[in-house]
Amino acid sequence: MKPLVALLLAGTLLSAFPSCTSTPPSKVQRFGWVTGLRPEKAAYYKDLHAHPTPAVNKMIKDCNIRNFSIYAREIGGKEYLFAYLEYTGRDFAADMKKMAADPATIAWWKKTDPCQSPLPDARAKGKIWSDAVEVYHLD
Repeated sequence: MKPLVALLLAGTLLSAFPSCTSTPPSKVQRFGWVTGLRPEKAAYYKDLHAHPTPAVNKMIKDCNIRNFSIYAREIGGKEYLFAYLEYTGRDFAADMKKMAADPATIAWWKKTDPCQSPLPDARAKGKIWSDAVEVYHLD
């Protein structure tokens, strides 16, 4: 391969994969949560997430959240939600405050929160989602 072509290819790969640059990536933190899903609101909740608000998705990304998923599962006749995300920023609390102050996110939560049924531990803390503890991870 000619030196100029090799140099251009290397530059393209480095720009396409920022983790290959000399700047070390921030440590990824993984989070999981569980909450209940009200049966009478389940279809509405799932429809909301099938058509998410672009501004909310942008805010999630702007707050250094990647690989965010919500799963639904029926257990013993009740429906539950499990959320998982990876946080790549440096100050989770500050990014969550930023998200909580965003008008589009506030409007979104006004739609989604009434669909959820907090577990007792979360309800006691005035929260909707209960923290889940990671017991295994394979990179």
